[in-house]
Amino acid sequence: MSTVITPLTTTVLSRGEIRLEPLGLEHAGDLRAAAADGNLWTLRVTSVPEPEQTEAYIEAALKGHAEGHMLPFAVRHLGTNQIIGCTRYHDIIAAVGRLEIGYTWYAKSYQRSSVNTVCKFLLLTHAFETLNAGVVAWRTDNFNIASQRAIERLGAKRDGVIRGNALRRDGTVRDTVMYSISAGEWPEIKAHLLYLQERHAR
Repeated sequence: MSTVITPLTTTVLSRGEIRLEPLGLEHAGDLRAAAADGNLWTLRVTSVPEPEQTEAYIEAALKGHAEGHMLPFAVRHLGTNQIIGCTRYHDIIAAVGRLEIGYTWYAKSYQRSSVNTVCKFLLLTHAFETLNAGVVAWRTDNFNIASQRAIERLGAKRDGVIRGNALRRDGTVRDTVMYSISAGEWPEIKAHLLYLQERHAR
């Protein structure tokens, strides 16, 4: 059985104008600016931190990395040299070769662009081809339809819904929609994501 390589070392992943670099406290100011593009922390179905919580958000991600169950990244757009959001591997279970991709958000100006496709291509390639993951999964709020559609466009399969699974920022209890891609499905999905990127570049 394949297992995720541990410990998960920090790394830089890049393709075209997108670079995923290890998240650190030095990114706090840039992340606040990215989140302010659209006041993203006001959305009830996302995990974007409120401005005054940005450092604590980063520290929690770094703690998760130190404990071996997270690997967080800041997303940099090389064309503008701006940090435009962040993402991470989380809920890493090395013994069964499973990890999830989440805590993903981008400044409003970069939403509905090729950024998400490129980021997911980088994360999936690294997960399956370097970390030897057997399954890569996602979870999202049942009311976050945009996130569900974005995950489905990648080719992930909907595994089901976990009822009453987590609290939203407003205190309501959400259902969580689960998706995944297996290592066996990755070659076909990789070809699909390369096609999407090439089509966007034309």
